[in-house]
Amino acid sequence: MTPPARVFTSDNTAGASPEVVEAVARAAAGPAKPYGADDVTADVRRRLCEMFEHDVDILPVSTGSAANALSLAALTPPWGSVLCHRDSHINNDECGAPEFYTAGAKLVPLGGDDAKIDPDELRAAVRHKAGDVHSVEPSVVSVTQATETGAVYTLDEIQALGSLTKEAGLRLHMDGARFAGAVAALGRTPAELTWRAGVDLLSFGATKNGTMTADAIVVFDRSLTPELTFRAKRAGQLAAKMRFHAAQLGAYLTDGLWLRNAAHANAMAARLQDGLKALPDVGLLGVADANVVFCRLPQQVTERLLADGYAFYHDRWEPGVARFVTSFATTEQDVDDLLDAVRRHAG
Repeated sequence: MTPPARVFTSDNTAGASPEVVEAVARAAAGPAKPYGADDVTADVRRRLCEMFEHDVDILPVSTGSAANALSLAALTPPWGSVLCHRDSHINNDECGAPEFYTAGAKLVPLGGDDAKIDPDELRAAVRHKAGDVHSVEPSVVSVTQATETGAVYTLDEIQALGSLTKEAGLRLHMDGARFAGAVAALGRTPAELTWRAGVDLLSFGATKNGTMTADAIVVFDRSLTPELTFRAKRAGQLAAKMRFHAAQLGAYLTDGLWLRNAAHANAMAARLQDGLKALPDVGLLGVADANVVFCRLPQQVTERLLADGYAFYHDRWEPGVARFVTSFATTEQDVDDLLDAVRRHAG
């Protein structure tokens, strides 16, 4: 078995924060109303209203894919299109779930550096064949924050895309699987980075950052809530004992745990990035604003790291490209040991 200290494949490999585990144990004591009518879920909604400075609804779900697919289904008709980056998770890593849950809406991939949607491409796409009955109708824009490459949209960038989206009469969805990492990196408020920039629905990721089995859809336009609830039930995502999802999210939000975890993961990625930058024959790709680092490694270095028991994605995007992901559980020693191994094998 690969030692936990040598696993850099994904932040999904990390365990759960102790506070989250303890909260689940507390929620197991005694009865509670089902399907989200419990006090724990109500308290999480109250906290999120405070955090986002807005009257929001929440729908806890068990996976980020469910959060994304259900959100998009509520925002576009089957004859609509979802404008997204070509490297986005919904376009590459969800096995057609968005198309399935939307009953056939088409994903239209756009370009842009660092997996960020290029504003000029979006400006053209929101108008492309709009109103043409022979084509899909541009309906929703989906942005990923932080992106799949570990980059973060700045506040100005999110506002610019939000303005383009709203001017065209489209909806805006945010895939926030690593939303906490983006907030920690930017030092801006959750409100500024979401509804104030035009976001209608947020897939609020938590599993990668300390919960066990709980993400959530945060609803800024509450007129969408009834449809989302029916869609969640039909999809098997309306949990009977929702208090266990909510308990995880409640602990995640308590005393800033969500931001502390994300800031730590970001710091470990920055430490790794700085160390790799100084090594010969290693080429960094892009900038890791959050907790994902891409680089080019010589083939012999990759092979020797794997032989040492290190786990990371390699050659998945193109030959010679490796991805290392840090998490709230990654330690400075874990990073330093990896750097020592790369240095030893590259020398």
